[in-house]
Amino acid sequence: MNIKGEKMKRNAYFDNAKFILIYLVVFGHMLQPFVQDSQSLNTLYTWIYTFHMPVFIFLAGFFAKGAGSLAYITKLAKKLLVPYIIFQVIYTGYYLAIGKQNWLADSIFYPHWSLWFLVSLFCWHILLIFYKKLPPSLSVVIAVQVGLIVGYFGQVGHTFSLSRTFVFFPFFLLGYWITVEQVKVLKHVRVKIASLVFMAIMAVGIYYAPTLTSGWLLASKSYGQLGLPEYGGIARFFVYVTSALMGMSILAWIPQRELIITSYGSRTLYVYLLHGFFIQFFRQYDLLSVDGIIDLLGIGLLSCLLVFLLASKPIRIVGSH
Repeated sequence: MNIKGEKMKRNAYFDNAKFILIYLVVFGHMLQPFVQDSQSLNTLYTWIYTFHMPVFIFLAGFFAKGAGSLAYITKLAKKLLVPYIIFQVIYTGYYLAIGKQNWLADSIFYPHWSLWFLVSLFCWHILLIFYKKLPPSLSVVIAVQVGLIVGYFGQVGHTFSLSRTFVFFPFFLLGYWITVEQVKVLKHVRVKIASLVFMAIMAVGIYYAPTLTSGWLLASKSYGQLGLPEYGGIARFFVYVTSALMGMSILAWIPQRELIITSYGSRTLYVYLLHGFFIQFFRQYDLLSVDGIIDLLGIGLLSCLLVFLLASKPIRIVGSH
């Protein structure tokens, strides 16, 4: 296994992956209001959600240091928790300004929009301090078991982002343990062909038997809330396997060379924090619609432009100050 320092070097492949995944995050959020009225859009939306957050979290784990000093934890808090509090307040004011007054009822501990990721990312780094002391295989098995068990407790939900923290942690942990050489296995021709077949099967399966609802993929609800209070653990295990296979399938096709998107892929946190302002504005005033393939392509293009804008150097410079 490579030493952590070797894994931390910037790599065009991983930056390309981060750009593509953050694009799918934005695109998925653009599509969300329209999926109930179209089986095709619901299939595309659900297909994206089977892998985009698990792989995004996997990549976050890949670049995690796993240190446990007080200085490390303090630095993490400044990087993740302070922006969370700031943006939680800003989003509350923004929602009020555009007429979404119901958001005022939420507390500072109930993350707005996508801000749950900041809270969970901090917690994953803290959990990693303890899990990295275990053998890799055992640590992942334990993390998966915890992710399966928490779904039986209704109290573990969106507050503090607890449910998502435990359910998604196995992907973060896998990212920490994996090596560049192991990822490169996905680039073999046979793996790439198999990945295409699997992704196609998933798309067809979701379209004709849409039992894999987005509620299972968002990981914020208990099994009782999802309608399977007794057998939810089995369903979530199926989701784990599906997400892992879909994630590997997508990673198999990520370009390895330097592209226009590569440098933007290193600034995805800005996109993640800021795109909600645009999405909620579009939704509040019904500025978007999807009535055909042209509309869908237009939303895809708009999502791409938004990612480039929010990951641009001017945004980074403003954000750093």
